Amino acid sequence: MARETRQRILDCSLAMFNTQGEPNVTTNHIADELEISPGNLYYHFRNKDDIIEQLFGGYEQRIDTALGAPPDRLPNLEDIWLQLHLVFECIWDYRFLYRDLVDILSRNRRLRIRFARILKRADDSAHQVMRGLTQGGVMRASATELDAAATNILVIATFWLNYAAVRGEKDEQAAIRAGIVQVMMLLAPFLRDAERVHLNQLTRAYLD
Repeated sequence: MARETRQRILDCSLAMFNTQGEPNVTTNHIADELEISPGNLYYHFRNKDDIIEQLFGGYEQRIDTALGAPPDRLPNLEDIWLQLHLVFECIWDYRFLYRDLVDILSRNRRLRIRFARILKRADDSAHQVMRGLTQGGVMRASATELDAAATNILVIATFWLNYAAVRGEKDEQAAIRAGIVQVMMLLAPFLRDAERVHLNQLTRAYLD
């Protein structure tokens, strides 16, 4: 029963943080939503930051899985497309982290360190995938160009939802689809002609 209550608190907190924004939700709001006493909530979690850290652990597991590359072969464009889907789906499910990223990380040093490790893993993954595309003859790029493209991919993926919000986008799922296309188009200048045509076909099919 205690484990079930703990999970209900986490699920409710995630939903409320995502829909209302983490700064706008207190532990009392969460307890009211669940129709439990604040004391019951504090039995399971010390405070709101404790809840956020537990949710961050679930996010870490999801993003770590999403960043995995094909283990036994060189990647192709479809692999990157799938990987971006998994990454952006994770960002969507934990979008409160990205909406309030600077605020959350500024007040929690442990999460700041853990998120820096995630960015390092994502950077390594981006480099690995693009090196694989280069080795497979799918794209042609210098080491400097690969470094710049990997950084641009991380920046867009990390801050795309905030960019969409500032632009006034109301449909976040549509914004995420646009973010995936934006990242894929970063690779377009480096692709062979045939692969660039293939990318354009994938993009048109995805946005239709």
